[in-house]
Amino acid sequence: MPHIRKSQRLARPQKTAGKPVRNRRSAEQMLAELKRRLREISDLNAAGDLLSWDQATYMPEGGAPARGRQRAMLNRLAHERAVEPALGSLIDALARYGESLPYDGDDASLIRVARRDYQKKVKIPPDHVARASAHFSASYDAWTKARPANNFAPMVPYLERTLDLSREYSSYFAPYHHVADPHIDDADEGMTAALIRTLFDELKCQLVPLVHAICAQPVADDSSLRQSFAKPAQFDFALHVAQCLGYDLKRGRLDLTHHPFCTRFSAGDIRITTRVNETDLGDALFSTLHEAGHAMYEQGVGAALDGTPLGQGVSAGVHESQSRLWENVVGRSRGFWEHFYPSLRRIFAEQLSGVSLAAFHRGINKVARSLIRTDADELTYNLHIMLRFDLELKMLEGKLRVRDLPEAWHAAMQANLGIAPSDDRDGCLQDAHWYSGYIGGRFQSYAIGNILSAQFYAAAHKAHPDIQHQIANGEFGTLHTWLRDNLYRHGSKFTPNDLVKRATGAVMQMSPYLDYLHKKYSALYRLPAGGGFSTPAAGDRRAME
Repeated sequence: MPHIRKSQRLARPQKTAGKPVRNRRSAEQMLAELKRRLREISDLNAAGDLLSWDQATYMPEGGAPARGRQRAMLNRLAHERAVEPALGSLIDALARYGESLPYDGDDASLIRVARRDYQKKVKIPPDHVARASAHFSASYDAWTKARPANNFAPMVPYLERTLDLSREYSSYFAPYHHVADPHIDDADEGMTAALIRTLFDELKCQLVPLVHAICAQPVADDSSLRQSFAKPAQFDFALHVAQCLGYDLKRGRLDLTHHPFCTRFSAGDIRITTRVNETDLGDALFSTLHEAGHAMYEQGVGAALDGTPLGQGVSAGVHESQSRLWENVVGRSRGFWEHFYPSLRRIFAEQLSGVSLAAFHRGINKVARSLIRTDADELTYNLHIMLRFDLELKMLEGKLRVRDLPEAWHAAMQANLGIAPSDDRDGCLQDAHWYSGYIGGRFQSYAIGNILSAQFYAAAHKAHPDIQHQIANGEFGTLHTWLRDNLYRHGSKFTPNDLVKRATGAVMQMSPYLDYLHKKYSALYRLPAGGGFSTPAAGDRRAME
């Protein structure tokens, strides 16, 4: 008897009470319908994302009220389709078939992830999705006016409403250990407030002595970056560098915005934005490299996964690992600038002709206590993240009122970084996150990304020891290809833990990150042996298990 695949067996005619009935659909037919339904949801979400991109780039001020309504409608329609009982029944019918397929395969992964997503989304009422979407659009528009005006007062009612919606969202996933856990799990599956607190306690313990040791020395001179640099030339150079790294402009573009971001509409349309500061050469460049890292991840996802829940990066933390890898591990390395600095100096000959490569490299890696998260160096950046994470939890727990946020921010900055803002523009109004989405799970991903960036790079370097030399010669293909083959192409097929382990051989570890920081900053600042911190014991490194 010839072997009959399970999908063929599913298609056999069935009989009841002696009467034949219509053939049951084959697994392939049901899978095709699942993909069709999921693509419709993906297209609706992409249309909503396009409206968001437009609002953050080119939309005239008068479009804000209607834009909130339009986004709310699209989000509601997408959510309604995502929780249709027919979709749930289809996924259930395919569950056993999916389990019979190779776990690593696209179809098995799609059925598994679609089932997980459906079980989460069906808990959220469509009305909540529409209300939240409309509110976040209005809140973001208000924030774009409040921050330049240095006026927190108008944002208080918006933020209070956001807090209510954030708690309401969490309530749909009760019981939970912490009210922030549902939000954290959405961003970084498998992580909880308790796990992140433990991770941050260890990271802070390791970083603070290093920051103190460096800040006790004379401040690095970065005045060469603080001259007047023509905006168009900055923009063009940043875009050129992004293309050299591997950002494909046939499937992307670069535009200006208040707060740089990356957005995916499809596999063939992944856009990034940046901002340009005429008196800060690093702002546009490193913002662009950061967003290009996100975009290259999305452009590297397997084409067959497009239009499905698998067709995007697996988590916010893994995504941030790529933006931080290209921005910092690569983009602030000595070898990177051995290649690019001569061309930058030709473009800005008047400003940089007397600035050596060593001075420039030290300037772009300056460590100093600063007010703005996006301007922070590699070392103090994580302290900014921990501050925001702690304030998020306190607001959600009801231990911090929104009206008291500016004062709490001021006190936390003084305690964590030894510096405090003189106004709210550079304080609690500086980030768009709380004013454009839920409170909770919004910031921990950046620190996770920093840790993973070094782990991924170390694994790539182990596989290809010549990578550093290649970077110094302006060759980025080997690194980009390793990341694509081991990380990017899988999209969301695997959990973050599983993906990290597959790519590097271990779950998230802190030691590669601390080793990277120690080696780099010991050389830059001539630190004594140990560099001000100790590498954690093996049992302390397995932060994501």
